[in-house]
Amino acid sequence: MNGLVEFIRTLGAARIAAMGAVAAILVGVFAFIIFRVTAPQMTTLYNELTLEDSASIVSQLESQGVQFEIARQGASILVPNEQVARLRMQLAAEGLPTGGSIGYEIFDRSDTLGATSFVQNINHLRAMEGELSRTIGSLDRIRAARVHLVIPERQLFQRDRRPPSASIVLNVRGALGPGEIRAVQHLVATAVDGLEPDRVSIVDESGRLLASGAGNDEDGLMTNSLQERTVEVEGRLRNQIEEILNSVVGPGRARVRVNAEVDYNRLTETTETFDPDGQVVRSTQSKEEASSAVSRNGQVTVANQLPNADAGQGQAERDTSSITEEIVNYEISHSTRTEVVEAGKIKRLSVAVLVDGTYQPDGNGGSTYTPRAQETLDRIAVLVRSAVGFDAERGDVVEVVNLQFALPPQDDLLAESDSLFDFTRNDIIRFAELGVLFLIAVMLLLFVVRPLLRRIVTPEEKQPQELMIGPDGTLVVETEVPQEESAEDEFVIEWLEQAKQEGAMQASSIAKVGDMIKDHPTEAVTIVRGWLDEQAA
Repeated sequence: MNGLVEFIRTLGAARIAAMGAVAAILVGVFAFIIFRVTAPQMTTLYNELTLEDSASIVSQLESQGVQFEIARQGASILVPNEQVARLRMQLAAEGLPTGGSIGYEIFDRSDTLGATSFVQNINHLRAMEGELSRTIGSLDRIRAARVHLVIPERQLFQRDRRPPSASIVLNVRGALGPGEIRAVQHLVATAVDGLEPDRVSIVDESGRLLASGAGNDEDGLMTNSLQERTVEVEGRLRNQIEEILNSVVGPGRARVRVNAEVDYNRLTETTETFDPDGQVVRSTQSKEEASSAVSRNGQVTVANQLPNADAGQGQAERDTSSITEEIVNYEISHSTRTEVVEAGKIKRLSVAVLVDGTYQPDGNGGSTYTPRAQETLDRIAVLVRSAVGFDAERGDVVEVVNLQFALPPQDDLLAESDSLFDFTRNDIIRFAELGVLFLIAVMLLLFVVRPLLRRIVTPEEKQPQELMIGPDGTLVVETEVPQEESAEDEFVIEWLEQAKQEGAMQASSIAKVGDMIKDHPTEAVTIVRGWLDEQAA
């Protein structure tokens, strides 16, 4: 203990304070690095949450003792990466997140046993609105949705019934297309009994009307449908052409544009044709008549009117006639054809294909462009015509042009990624964080800890003293009073320069003492004898 106390005394207060500062800095730095390295990697559990859902999820995580972080003012919750799947399944079993709305779980409560029919109807309406909000919010382009349903109650002895209606407020990402808007309308309409799609009004978060819901959108919907069909036809043909060209010229080395003129007229044509050569007997009617008459000569008496009165008479004249009549009805064969031509017939196609040339490596590490042969372009044009159903009678045009692209193709070797270095975005961020921590630790060791350790282990050296001859002829020691060093000079020390200066001063002092002894040997001997006598006494 005495040796330890003596060692501490020899160090001095300044060195002990420096050692304490170095120890505190080292402990703090390495504790921070260990904490950051061993801390779990946090990943988003849920995003775009409402405050109600955030509060419920945080309560569940705290009850389970799970580490979590809250970001974006409660809209996002982060948990350790390895626990994301398990926590999502557990929260789903609890019905979280709800999206800020109440669904059919409202009927799971036990306190609704004595509820009136009015309360049950209101709860049923709330449940339908909540479920529809969740369903619409699950779409990719929609962040959140609020649904309001108006379902008129059917009154007794009332013949007419008002149709139901709905209004929807959407919080969207970007802008919704006409097809997506109609999809939301039909989704809500098919979920509510008696609701028509044109009775659904949709507004976005900026107050822009997406669908009026007034029931007069048939013309607008028809126009949008026809326009979408044109875009669909052009996109389908473009994809077919690009799929073929990618196999021939390579991916991304061809640009295709298709312009389709579509006939939007709907035509209904009825044709009735009669064939005079195709006669068929439909009915036949025959009629035959036969009549006979006897003319007698002489007078008419009672005698000749009696039976068998002709025996005694002379020959009489007999008139016989017959009539035959036949009526034949013929049916002429005919056919009736009704043809309905729907809108969307392609009237004309214009296809433009831009093809890049070939590139060959040169000796300087670059590439040399070579245009494609005309024969190759003609074969590509034949493939394009076959893919789009080219029809010269309707005026279709297909142009294939070879031009050099502004950007050459990327090297395939550079495009291929090795599986050993196929890192994700989270891995790259983690490596960058560790690299920054390592750099900070190295800088602290070099520029803070190392100078402090040097100052602690370097022994204190006495300041050089200069001998001078006093008035009485004796040698007098003149001590140089060192100047006070500032705190900044303690940390920034030029060790090499200081060592050189101290050595030069010591050599100069020794040389001066030697010169004085040579010049005054007697006085030097007297001074040495005086020192010896003092030590002996």
